[in-house]
Amino acid sequence: MVAVPAGVPDVPGIRLTATELMSLRDEAAARMRHRPLTRRAGAVPARLAGAGMDLREIRAYVAGDDPRRMDPAATARTGQPHIRSLHEDRDDTILLVADFRAPMLWGTGAALRSVRAARHLVQAGWPVALRGGSVAALMIAGPRPAEIAGSGGDGPMISLCAALARQHDAALAAPADDVPLAGGMARAMRLSPEGGRILVATGPDGWQGAESVLAALARRRVLTVALILDESEIQPPRGVLGISGGGHSRTARLLAPDLAPGLARLRALGAIAIEVMP
Repeated sequence: MVAVPAGVPDVPGIRLTATELMSLRDEAAARMRHRPLTRRAGAVPARLAGAGMDLREIRAYVAGDDPRRMDPAATARTGQPHIRSLHEDRDDTILLVADFRAPMLWGTGAALRSVRAARHLVQAGWPVALRGGSVAALMIAGPRPAEIAGSGGDGPMISLCAALARQHDAALAAPADDVPLAGGMARAMRLSPEGGRILVATGPDGWQGAESVLAALARRRVLTVALILDESEIQPPRGVLGISGGGHSRTARLLAPDLAPGLARLRALGAIAIEVMP
């Protein structure tokens, strides 16, 4: 049994556990078993042509082909120019970036925004691990982000789930609200190889201030920024609300935020911006 840190409520939806993250494995495996490869019967997945090292085919040269790939033997044998077509090399890697800073440690629904962020990340990580790909993690909760180097298979993924749960406990015990995302994201350059995927789970405005590093990452990687939305942002309560604190009180009305400008800005930086609904 894992001890609950002092001050951390052991309540589902507030405390993140490794067990719930590991349970998402079966869900990912089921999706992989039942997902059709294509609508056309009899089709099988194939590797794409590209600039890798493995030979795909030797074929006749056509205008636009790279002459550096000319195959001398086939050209001499047929009397016509032939080139070597190669398979494309693709790294099945993903870096999961969890924003556990103070603005993520709240929620009006069944779970904190940070808990839902971790679940979303792990749901993306398990399929990669089950395919034998590499899954790395970067957890930003304080001035010193925690990281897990990329690896594949069940064992490393289970360790990653446990690390997410530990870091979330630490964030709940000592929330940090003055830590910029950009400082932690700078480590993503080292954890994610060029051509790899990066998935960042943060709040609607959690990415602001990190535009330069996000743009740099998006230039050579597939960067997705998942905005974890709260129920109050989707359907704010109607009517006037009373707010009090520090001996003062006032009334206010909550309005749904306009996310369109932020989504457009992220896409302009080269990122794929998605909204994750409650």
